[in-house]
Amino acid sequence: MRIFKWKRLVPVILVGLCCGSALRASAFAGDDGKEKPPTKAAATKIEAPALLTERERLLLDRVEQLEKRVADLEGKGTTPGAGSGADAVQPAATTPVASTAGVAAPGATSGAKPTSLDLLSKDSTTAVVQPQATDKGKLATTKAPASEPFAFADFTWLNGNPRTKEVPLDTKFFTPEIRSDVDYVYDFRHPKDDTIGGSSEVFRANEVQVTQLGIGGDFHYDNVRARVMTQFGLYSQTTPRNDASPSRGQWNLDNAYRYLSEAYGGYHFNVMHGINVDAGIFMSYIGLFSYYQFDNWAYQPSYVSSNTPWFFNGVRVQIFPTEHLKIEPWFVNGWQSYGRFNNRPGFGFQILWRPNGWLSILGNQYMLGEDALNTPGRVRYHTDDSIEVKYYDQPEKFADKMAFSLTGDLGCEHGGGVSCYTNSAKGPKQDFLGFMFYNRVWFDHDLFGVTIGGGKINNPGRYLVLLPPINGATAASGTPYFTENPGDPFKAWDMSGTFDYMPSQYITFRWEYNYRAANVPYFSGPGGVTPPGGNQGTPGSFVPGFAPDLRKNENRLNMAILVKF
Repeated sequence: MRIFKWKRLVPVILVGLCCGSALRASAFAGDDGKEKPPTKAAATKIEAPALLTERERLLLDRVEQLEKRVADLEGKGTTPGAGSGADAVQPAATTPVASTAGVAAPGATSGAKPTSLDLLSKDSTTAVVQPQATDKGKLATTKAPASEPFAFADFTWLNGNPRTKEVPLDTKFFTPEIRSDVDYVYDFRHPKDDTIGGSSEVFRANEVQVTQLGIGGDFHYDNVRARVMTQFGLYSQTTPRNDASPSRGQWNLDNAYRYLSEAYGGYHFNVMHGINVDAGIFMSYIGLFSYYQFDNWAYQPSYVSSNTPWFFNGVRVQIFPTEHLKIEPWFVNGWQSYGRFNNRPGFGFQILWRPNGWLSILGNQYMLGEDALNTPGRVRYHTDDSIEVKYYDQPEKFADKMAFSLTGDLGCEHGGGVSCYTNSAKGPKQDFLGFMFYNRVWFDHDLFGVTIGGGKINNPGRYLVLLPPINGATAASGTPYFTENPGDPFKAWDMSGTFDYMPSQYITFRWEYNYRAANVPYFSGPGGVTPPGGNQGTPGSFVPGFAPDLRKNENRLNMAILVKF
């Protein structure tokens, strides 16, 4: 409509200006009383009469520019204001962006779909848009909001990111989020107590179980931000069980936090492309995979993800120097812990770089924490680094997208009777080395997805091995049936194949086969890991006449319905 209005208005302006100019010219005609013939307009430029004022020349030039712009827009079939780049007359509309971690990420993270928590304030100004003419003929500039981090491309293909693109009932103050993870796991060994060990995602066999029911969301107003997410279901028991720190001191930290997977508050500063300062429980994204299965390419991740932290309790600062880069330092109580294990907190940072829409590079570094319970002086270091590449993207094809992820982890502990990397007079080697690789293919406009992958670890000292729940054993209690002493060997490897059916962006039907193996008996066998009649004595204690049935490998089928709003 605006184009047609301009087309009617521009000739009127031109006629008025030309008539006014002719009248001024006749008033200054020569002594002979003869009028000069009118000046003919050039084919591509309006000739201004010689006696026009400076202001009239500016007006004619402006009319010429408008005519040219109208012609360009008619040729493109667009409307004014819808152009991009140099033709844009208004800043582009903003869309919510998160850390990934947590944006995150998630946290920002690596992970999670960007949320409005990390939205840059509309008051922040760095980009310059098209100049405007003032009444003195000088140019003035208008500033627009800085581009939002990671909003320049669609990253829902990433492993560890949800694929949802629309949030129902989103408001200026609150972005709701609901998650449901219900699974049925068929264990080919049929443990008689239906108990599965060695995983932080799968816990019961041959039963339908609610692994997680999460209700919460993101609060955001006046640059103040907060997030809460519950974890009802098996996660409320299994995740606190893997943290030994609540056994140090009082107030039952595991009970205080067991129904919360995320709980933090903070503030967004309109500096650079945004700075977020948050305190509380937030996702770590060490090991690339998300804590929430809906976000991942596979249900059971390999050991470098399953055995490394899902969360931290502490303070983080998410710094976005550009729309492609996040730098996130942490000050935390410890390695996936509600409290401290000894007298020293842990420190770390994450660097996330996405230079374009098909590449994501993530690095997590952890250091200086004393994370062996009641063993002061034993210090932990860990590096976790991932790359994800979308190497094929043809939406019109049946196989429309392909991508892979590669993660490598390296770490060690020293002091307190152990040594990094090699046996020495200070103690046996206590380190961690592992990798995992996954490749995913999407079909039929992302209606189906197939993932194949696996990995391997070597962890002498077993300090990152998930303790089997023998006789109710926890990370704090330990068990004589599976020790985690310095020098104890542990090597493990796995592979999986996953098929996803995704009829909506809010639901995934998942079928997955897993094969997992270790160099020592570790997985539940037919006899199970529970004494006859149930757990006896204190958790993890020795039971006369009982021995758990542990095997060196396991085969499982995982079937799950995953929902996220």
